[in-house]
Amino acid sequence: MPNIVVHPVIMAGGSGTRLWPLSRAQYPKQFLVLQGNRSLFQQAVTRLDGLASADIEVAAPQVVGNEDHRFLVLDQLRELGKADASVLLEPVGRNTAPAMTIAALQATDGSADPVLIVSPADQTVTDEVAFTTALQQAVRAAATGAIVILGITPDRPETGFGYIRAGRANGSDPALPVAQFVEKPNLDTAKRYLAEGVYYWNSGIFVVRASVWLKALEKFRPDIAAATRAAWAAKSVDSSFIRPSKAEFQAIPSESIDYAVMEKCPGGASFDIRMVPLDAGWSDLGAWDAVWQVSQKDADGNASVGDTFVRDSHGTLVHATSRLVGVVGLDNIVVVETPDAVLVTDRARSQEVKHIVGHLSGSGRTEQNLHRQVHRPWGWYDSIDAGSRFQVKRIMVKPGASLSLQKHHHRAEHWIVVSGTAEVTNGDQVILLTENQSTYIPLGTVHRLANPGKVPLEIIEVQSGSYLGEDDIVRYEDTYGRVK
Repeated sequence: MPNIVVHPVIMAGGSGTRLWPLSRAQYPKQFLVLQGNRSLFQQAVTRLDGLASADIEVAAPQVVGNEDHRFLVLDQLRELGKADASVLLEPVGRNTAPAMTIAALQATDGSADPVLIVSPADQTVTDEVAFTTALQQAVRAAATGAIVILGITPDRPETGFGYIRAGRANGSDPALPVAQFVEKPNLDTAKRYLAEGVYYWNSGIFVVRASVWLKALEKFRPDIAAATRAAWAAKSVDSSFIRPSKAEFQAIPSESIDYAVMEKCPGGASFDIRMVPLDAGWSDLGAWDAVWQVSQKDADGNASVGDTFVRDSHGTLVHATSRLVGVVGLDNIVVVETPDAVLVTDRARSQEVKHIVGHLSGSGRTEQNLHRQVHRPWGWYDSIDAGSRFQVKRIMVKPGASLSLQKHHHRAEHWIVVSGTAEVTNGDQVILLTENQSTYIPLGTVHRLANPGKVPLEIIEVQSGSYLGEDDIVRYEDTYGRVK
């Protein structure tokens, strides 16, 4: 019997507003390292590496992500040595059903019909052996034509998740029939679900043959299927990315996998929908309370990250990123510090952090969108000071990378090299600068900063002028496709 070919599909397009201020629109939670040395996205990718077995062959991953996060995705894949991964970019967000569909369309190019494992990029598991075993069971069921979802064995009456009601087992088959999908319950209902023992949390991890998904979508939501096919047919491909057509993609109705297909399947004769139970220390890290739950804690139930001092406190999470944070006498509180924002909330109300993000967005502020340290495809910059007519930035340029050839109408710039070697284009001159050397870029002069070396380049940039906004850039050449 030939091997079952599996295509991992990592859904990396979320915004993670409830983990603000660590998660921002331009650097959302899936790219954060909350524990260990790998981001949630990287954990999602590598978790599937152990899936291969005597009858299962695992292909290179497909990543479906946001156009704005494309270089974050690429950088984090390169850190894992996953240069063969396909990166499919959504020009606008249209929820998970269209995202899964473009992955299925790519997977069925030619005559292939692999099993897709569709996994969110922002979850954690603590027992990877149990996770792999459950996923292998799901793959084998999906290979026969079933649509399979992983259902999390609940350990508490949770009101923040949707539930799956499982049917009776068919002999020793680990894949249970799905009797019903249930919306998020109130507390009393969640307690009853836990006691009855036939309800599971909906993990959002789906396993299905690509052709079966496309057939199901065409049956239940032919409008989404047709619109997504149109966007895919007009796609463009460059060296690193596959882009469905923006105009056609914008016309796709926004819908989740659950609402578009899954909830319509139980009780019908058209599709066999099953669930494999998963008991592997799973968490979707949907809010700071969930981060506290999966974190290592002291004897008083406190979890801390960074430079912290915690005294006479219980059940508290303290996360410091740039300075010492001290707390005394706090119970069941979350404190998160970043260079430009601090969050303090009751742990039980951490879901409501999304309202802060909504307020910031409505007020025209930037703290919901960008960190003080802003990541760019060539490196990053950190705005360390600013005042009337001046701004100071610390800039890092990766080895071999360069900024665009550009000019500014309203500001001049002074550059001081802190470490590494800088290749500076300044008008018609090109010079090399090393540590402690500097140069001046006059207002209106065409210029470029590049790192020709093998180690990161760091400089201090002092801007001065009448307007210092990031939109005062005229680009002439750019390695990253930002010149129209």
